[in-house]
Amino acid sequence: MPEPVVVDAMGGDHGPAETVRGAVTALREHGVPVLLVGRAEEIRRELARYGASGEIEVVHAEEVVPMGERGPGALAGTSSITVGCELLSRGAGAAFVSAGSTGAVVSCAIRSVGRAESVLRPALAIALPQVTGGSSVLLDAGATADPTPEMVAGFALLGTSYARLVLGTAEPTVGLLSIGSEPGKGNRLTRRTEELLRRLPLRFHGTVEGHDVLAGVVDVIVTDGFTGNVVLKNVEGAVRTTLAMIAHAGIARPDELREVAGRYDPETHGGAALLGLSRTVVVAHGSSRARTIARACVVARDLARGGKPVRAPGHRAAEPAR
Repeated sequence: MPEPVVVDAMGGDHGPAETVRGAVTALREHGVPVLLVGRAEEIRRELARYGASGEIEVVHAEEVVPMGERGPGALAGTSSITVGCELLSRGAGAAFVSAGSTGAVVSCAIRSVGRAESVLRPALAIALPQVTGGSSVLLDAGATADPTPEMVAGFALLGTSYARLVLGTAEPTVGLLSIGSEPGKGNRLTRRTEELLRRLPLRFHGTVEGHDVLAGVVDVIVTDGFTGNVVLKNVEGAVRTTLAMIAHAGIARPDELREVAGRYDPETHGGAALLGLSRTVVVAHGSSRARTIARACVVARDLARGGKPVRAPGHRAAEPAR
């Protein structure tokens, strides 16, 4: 039997009710074997509601990391995130999925699972549908709010590898998100990162602006985690608002609008892959419901099946500034 996807049953705004239901859905509808981590009594009570008590293994973890925890506080004790990452590091699972605090997941994953060779800092990658068809990779989508220029340059290598291995883009182009497309635009972080990117073995397009994110101008869009997360939430909100306005005006049929909305719905993409680790970790949205958790399990299973973790093989991260 394939290694299971380890799921943090307590994570997110709706755990364990929605996370357990999502795990059951992942197993029954998508054939993804899962292992649930968290408060065993609560998990088994939820499993019993779906007649799944004997179908899914449960590993007890007493503590629950608050959604507001930024990271370091999650390293102590036996939380569902800590135990889940340790199970992954020991080879008890193929991947780890959590809708819990992003900072906590990143901190625990780095400590327990470890970074891949030459990676300075992992990054959350999300595939965004493009107007021109296909998808582009946006990273970092929220793992590191204050990275160094060297870290952001490393994100470009991770994103390029992800675009090749996961999206099937033969020769990905990279754009650095900034406030203008002219060389030298942006703040100190952006300007220094641009210098580093021009030295790396990748197809660097240059700086791109916010309106380029969904336009298909580049295949990989890199930025810091604070900006990336704001961009991601803005895209999701703008799509919902625009489609609601179109629906209210009666311009398009509801089924047509649902099709477009589905391409940008977190339920569709499931979660963001935490690239740059030695094993596969997927972080789902904190507000995830069952179907989103199920989709995240599918994404995690598929990424883990790809063999080696997504990284930039053969490339060293940019040297630290002197």
